[in-house]
Amino acid sequence: MTEFDGLPLLRSPVAIAAFEGWNDAADASTAAVEHLEQVWQAREITTIDPEEFYDFQVSRPTITMAEGETRKIEWPTTRFSVASPPGTDRDVVLIRGIEPSMRWRTFCEQILEVCHSLEVNRIVLLGALLADVPYTRPLPISGTASEKEVAEKYKVVPTRYDGPTGIVGVLQEAAGRAAVDALSFWVHVPHYANNPPCPKATLALLSRLEDVLDLPVPLADLAEESDEWEKRVRAAAEQDSELGDYVRELEERVGDEGIKPLTGDEIASEFEKYLRRRGGSAGPTAGSW
Repeated sequence: MTEFDGLPLLRSPVAIAAFEGWNDAADASTAAVEHLEQVWQAREITTIDPEEFYDFQVSRPTITMAEGETRKIEWPTTRFSVASPPGTDRDVVLIRGIEPSMRWRTFCEQILEVCHSLEVNRIVLLGALLADVPYTRPLPISGTASEKEVAEKYKVVPTRYDGPTGIVGVLQEAAGRAAVDALSFWVHVPHYANNPPCPKATLALLSRLEDVLDLPVPLADLAEESDEWEKRVRAAAEQDSELGDYVRELEERVGDEGIKPLTGDEIASEFEKYLRRRGGSAGPTAGSW
């Protein structure tokens, strides 16, 4: 069971959540929550007991040395932290964890039970997916919202994805059933540049969070890191004519045709020619999300 004792009394809290794994291409969404934890000096308040939700042979605990000879085991889990951003009269609950291996509905119930205990009135879910987009342009963000008015207010571009979902999609549906206002933002990460980190994608999510929270988010070094990321991808495109042609083709696409998220098979098919000429395989790229 989750320990709820001693939870703080918060001021009009909004929750922001992201989960490692299938929902987190290039680690972009969990990096956004981790960034907020750091710049707002969030304090951990509770965790979800991982025992009934994780396969520890898939998500293994780690062991570290602490205080000389003391060995400490860190278990994979989902952690709740609270931040009090300066210049605002509300608190922010930051939820960062790992997509569970099992019992997703019970997992979502526990997440929402903590949110209810903290009197959270809105949950913003973050995700990142691989898509057929040029790295040179602002990375698109799609999403869903539990209320039409919320979608319109925050200009949520509806996702056109049909297929398998992750814990972000399941948690949003559970929040809706529990009458908790929920919306999600999914940043589209270029599938040919999907090695983490992807600071440009993390920046895109943080920009949308600024709109929802109605307060500025300190960027620290993220802007510079995003510029460096673009330079590295540009250098790779300049050194590989096939990749360069591919990116230019993406840039020339009209309207929003390029922001549709791709399945693994579609990524493999779209990029197969390029990889074949390089002597590579479509498998790792197609299966990475």
